[in-house]
Amino acid sequence: MKEGSIFSACVDGRYILKFVGDVRLTLCATLDCHIEEALTQSDATDILVDLTEAEGIDSTSLGLIAKLSIKAYGLSLPMPTIVSTNEDITRVLLSMGFDHIFVLLSELPTCPSDLQQLPFVQDSEESIRQRIIAAHRILIDLNDSNREAFKDLVMTLEKS
Repeated sequence: MKEGSIFSACVDGRYILKFVGDVRLTLCATLDCHIEEALTQSDATDILVDLTEAEGIDSTSLGLIAKLSIKAYGLSLPMPTIVSTNEDITRVLLSMGFDHIFVLLSELPTCPSDLQQLPFVQDSEESIRQRIIAAHRILIDLNDSNREAFKDLVMTLEKS
C-alpha cells in the first residue's frame, strides 16, 4: 500500500479534503490541526471529503473525519459529503454510522487541480495518544456497534 497523504483546498467556498494511499494514525496530528484551522479560518460553505484514492484508512482518521462533520454542524454548514469508490472503505463508513453525519457518494463530482498537500505535523506521543482517544470517543458516540468495538481501546489508552 502507498503511504498516506492528505491534501486540501478551499475553492469558491468549497472546502475539500483528499486522502491518498494508506491513511493511518501517523497523520492524526496533521489532520486534527488542519481541521481546527481550516474551519475557523476559511469561508467554507460546504465540505467534501474525497476518499477515491484512499487505499486504507484507520479508525483514528475516521474519528477525525467524523469530528469534521460535527464541527460543520456547529457552524450551521450543510451536511458534509464523503466520496468513496472503494467498497471496503464504504462498507466501514456505513457500519460506523457515517451515513447519519455525511452524504455518501460513490463517485467524485469535481476535482480541483489546486489541491495542496497538508504539511506534516510532528507531535508528542502523549498528544497523539490524546488525539487517538478523542477520535475514538467521537466514533463511540455514533452508534452502539462502535461503542462496543472501541470502548476497550479507549479504556486501555486512558490508563496508559
